[in-house]
Amino acid sequence: MWEAEQSAAESIGDVMNTTALVLIIIVAVVVLSAVGVVADRMRRRRSLRGRFGPEYDRAVTSAHSSRRAEADLRRRVAERDQLSIRPLSATQKDRYEQDWRQLQSDSVDFPETSLARADALVTEVMINCGYPVQDFSARADSVSVDYPEVVEHYRLAHSTYVASMSSQVPTEEIRRAFVSYRALFTALIRDEQSRLSTNERSSTSSG
Repeated sequence: MWEAEQSAAESIGDVMNTTALVLIIIVAVVVLSAVGVVADRMRRRRSLRGRFGPEYDRAVTSAHSSRRAEADLRRRVAERDQLSIRPLSATQKDRYEQDWRQLQSDSVDFPETSLARADALVTEVMINCGYPVQDFSARADSVSVDYPEVVEHYRLAHSTYVASMSSQVPTEEIRRAFVSYRALFTALIRDEQSRLSTNERSSTSSG
């Protein structure tokens, strides 16, 4: 009788030890998985920060959430990768640079008219490069992928241009907007997006 009780107690002990071991293994797997998820999230965050720079911080501020902002930035990369962005021909570059020099000269005496022409010229350059035609927001999102350092200039310039169509805008603001348009125009003409390799785009969008 005693031996049977002892055997039963040993069996119960073995079951408890096995159960404890299984629980430990399960907890370890869960913890490791969680660590892996956090590490992957941090890796993707570093990648987005490195790629978008100040545009990353702006997106987080606008979305009031790092996760929502990062999802939006990955969406931009995915949509940008669907576009066929192409460099301007030498003839196009020469013509646009001549147009810009004329604009810059006219802007001193005719700031408001020159601002409208600057918006139209930059838009034309972007469309000829392959950026979206449909609306400003789509173009700005795509530009932010290739030119995160200057896209905010584009937003500010376009905002001033839109305001000037319905109300009086101080001349100094118009001139600042003109300078902002020039920042993006120069980047497009110089074809600076070539510094971003296809591998960099793919790795960010897949992350």
